[in-house]
This record gives sequence, structure tokens and C-alpha cells, in this order.
Amino acid sequence: MSKDDGVREVAVRMRLLQQSFDAFDKAAATRLGLNRTDLRCLDLILAKDPMSAGELTTAAKLSPAATTTVIDRLERAGFVTRSRDAANRRRVLVAATEAARTAEHEVYGPLGEAGTSALRRYSEEQLAVITDFLETARQVQEDQTTRLKGLPVRE
Repeated sequence: MSKDDGVREVAVRMRLLQQSFDAFDKAAATRLGLNRTDLRCLDLILAKDPMSAGELTTAAKLSPAATTTVIDRLERAGFVTRSRDAANRRRVLVAATEAARTAEHEVYGPLGEAGTSALRRYSEEQLAVITDFLETARQVQEDQTTRLKGLPVRE
């Protein structure tokens, strides 16, 4: 296989990987009775618990109104609570509930275990290459996202 063929094969595998992530996220959202935006926001909250509504707005790249709507839905679903920040009463903190932690463990626990098990077959050197590749791929994706945002909307 030539280097160009190898590059094309990696690109095909990356596309398939992205599709598998999308399918998993759709299945996870369906399992939890959420839409994909709500699932993404719940993931952000679980990662930085508690999180201010403003931080969620920034991290999720949503408008403040859309963020409020997401928080409302997540609260109704029993996955988050809201409270005033004791240090700044104008600031609303959003925290994951025990139900959210249970759902996280149920949905993502087996995925994490399977992924960890699969990665153990690689050597330290191979893991370093994989880590470098993933960081490079993330940076390419972010750069291209910025490029697309700078283009006019197609009508």
C-alpha cells in the first residue's frame, strides 16, 4: 500500500468513526429521552459539575435563550438542578443529579470499559502515536470549523 493509499484509508476510517460516534450519541439520547443538544449539554455539565448557565452557554456554543430551554428540559427530565451561586446571587449554577450520574454510568461506563480494554493491546509507543494523531485530527477539525463559520451561508 502506498502512502497516499494509506492516507485515504485513514480518512475513510475517520469518516466511519465519526458516523459511529453519531450513531452512539443518537442511541444514547434516545435511551435517555433527550435530544442530541440536551445530551451534549448534559455531558458538559457532568464534566464540570456544577457549571454556571453562562459557562454552559459558552461551552455548548448556544444562545442564552437556547441554554435556558435546554436546562429547563434537563431539569424536567430529572438530570440537573439549578441553584443560585452563593458568591454571586445573579449567577445560576447547574448541577448534575444522581439520576444523571446513574445514566452516565449506564450509558458510558460500558463504552469506557470496552475502549480501555481495546487500547490495552497497543504498546506505549503506539499509544503515543495514537494520542498525537487524535490531537492532530482534533486541531484539523477545529480549524475547519472556524473556516466554515467564516464562509457565507448558502441560500
